[in-house]
This record gives sequence, structure tokens and C-alpha cells, in this order.
Amino acid sequence: MQFFSFHFARFLGISALISLLGVASSPVAADSNELRPFTNNPIVAIVDGEPVVLEDLKNAQIHDAMVQLYKMQSQVLKEKVLNKLAKSHPELKLTDAPLPSQDDVTRFYTNTPGIKEMGTLEKMRAEITEYLKKVYASAYLEERYQLAIEKGWANVYLQAPLEFKLKAEINTAMLWSDEGDSSSRRVFLLEYSDFQCPFCKRVQGTLDKLRKLYSKEVQFGYRHFPLEFHKEAKYMAESVECARDQGRFWELQKLFYDNKDPVSRTNLHQFAKKAGVKNMRRFQTCLKERKYKDRVSSDLREGMKLGIRGTPTFILGTYDPETRTVHGELMSGAVSLEKFKASIEKYLSISRAEANLSR
Repeated sequence: MQFFSFHFARFLGISALISLLGVASSPVAADSNELRPFTNNPIVAIVDGEPVVLEDLKNAQIHDAMVQLYKMQSQVLKEKVLNKLAKSHPELKLTDAPLPSQDDVTRFYTNTPGIKEMGTLEKMRAEITEYLKKVYASAYLEERYQLAIEKGWANVYLQAPLEFKLKAEINTAMLWSDEGDSSSRRVFLLEYSDFQCPFCKRVQGTLDKLRKLYSKEVQFGYRHFPLEFHKEAKYMAESVECARDQGRFWELQKLFYDNKDPVSRTNLHQFAKKAGVKNMRRFQTCLKERKYKDRVSSDLREGMKLGIRGTPTFILGTYDPETRTVHGELMSGAVSLEKFKASIEKYLSISRAEANLSR
């Protein structure tokens, strides 16, 4: 694989998205030949007299696909605008883009971390040159395009997708702080995790730090998302729910993530005992009867409806304790402490502003 090769993601249903966004016209639409300015939230259906707009169809995956589609459309549009204007405005010709000098290539090789391990300057020179040509051409295109807009030579209606905010219900999520304390915590970080997921394990230390930093301002919750190929994950999820009956959810949850030994259905009771579960007969009956199988399955289904496909995934946003819903964004993977803090501070500012308005 070449170091500077470009890769384009594949999107399921991309043609459907293009159609929804008005890029392709429908042969059955009565007014398909009528030209209208682009809108990023068109009416896609009318049901019983009520409009259904594009935003109504969104989940996290659709939004990500729409963002990627917008970037592709935007790039092609810029090229088309400049090509159309080139005859009447020669200063917009893309053929005048600057080329990288040999000094540019040398500086790039010297200052780019990790590139020396890939080969000598002479070995990498041609590839670096091609890469810099693309970078310079892209920067030149953007500069010429902005000039065309500033001069009023083109009016552009293409818009980025509207900011997407998930609405996630808390339902049976296990809360870090007592429910009664939630009234003062108007920001919520809801985790969807799998006990056999290495990235879920890695992020637990970060979450511990966040709980200490924002103990009075943020509520934390946990829901299950056992992946199919992790054979013991759903049973581990059910077991912490059984431990929850005896007030030891977080103790067993932590033990599972801290543990380095194999966990199986046959030794779950040993971990529960170590986590401080007192009534082991009750715990084992709970496991045997699979009392919380439906709860774990419900977590999984609701997570998938939100667009979650992997773990760990977090829903971070403002919290409405009356409806027990989080309104915010989806964050995936072992998110860094700095990224979490930046997003939490954003939603704390929003919640404070909303509180001031309601006074």
C-alpha cells in the first residue's frame, strides 16, 4: 500500500442517499424537471397530510454517509464552478496551480514523522512529489473558488447536512449516581459496551477520571452491547444485571474489565463472589433462569436503532430528567480524555445557557 494513496469509503445505500439529497431526479416525480435551489432538509414524503423531512430519517450512520457525500459533492462542484468561469475569468484557471519545488520535497521528508522509516529521500521523492502536487492543487482550487464567491461570479446553494443530534432514551441503563441526584446533572454520558471488547477495557481508566472530574455536573450510565463474536459477552452482561439486584453492579463491572484471566459461564459466580455479591444462591438462580436476557437484548436493539455498530460507543449530550433522554452526539472507540472533556464542556455550556433562559 502506498504511503500517500487515497481511499474512498463505501457506503451502503449511497444511491438512495444521493436520490434523497436531490442529486438524481426521479422519473416518477411530477415536477422533476423544475429547477429549485438546493435544501439540506427536503420533504421526502407526505403521510396523511404531514410532511416527512430528511432529518426524520437520520441516524448516526446515515448522517456520516451524508457528510461524506457532501464532501464529495462539494469538491466536484468547486471544480465545475471554476471550469465554467475559466473562459470569462482567466485568473481562475486551475492549470496555473503551483508545483512543489525540490526544496519543498526535502522539507516534507525532513519534517514528517515516520517517513524516514519508509525509505531514503531518493526512494520517496517521486511519491512525495505527487502527494504535494495534489495538496497544492487542492489548496489552489479552494483559493480560486473563494475568490469566485467573493466576487459574486457564482451563487452556491449546496449546504452541509444539518448538525445531527441523537435522542437516546436512558431506559434501564445503570446510573453511576443516584437517580435523585440527576436533577443537578444536566449532561449525560451514556456508554454502550461489551465486556470482551479490548477497546472497552482500555477506555475504563478514562471514564474513571471523568467521573472524578465531573462528579457534580455529569451523570454517567451504562448499557450493554455484546457483540455476536464475543461468545461470553452476553452472559457477562446478564451476570452484572444479576449483581445489580444486590447492589454490586459497578463492582462486578469493574472486576470484569480489570480482569486478565479468561471468563466463562462456568466461573461467573467466582467473579460475583469476589465482587461482593452476598446471596450467591440468588445470584446463581438469576443466571440459570437468565432473568435479564431480555434486558440485555433490549439494550442491543436500542443501540442498533441509534446507529451503533461497534463498541465502545458513547452518547454524550444534554440530559432531560423528566423524559429521561439524552440529546447529543455519538462518539465511538477508546475516546481520549481530552476529546471527552472538550465535548463535555460544550454541553455543560449549553445546559447552563438553557438554565439561564428558563429563569
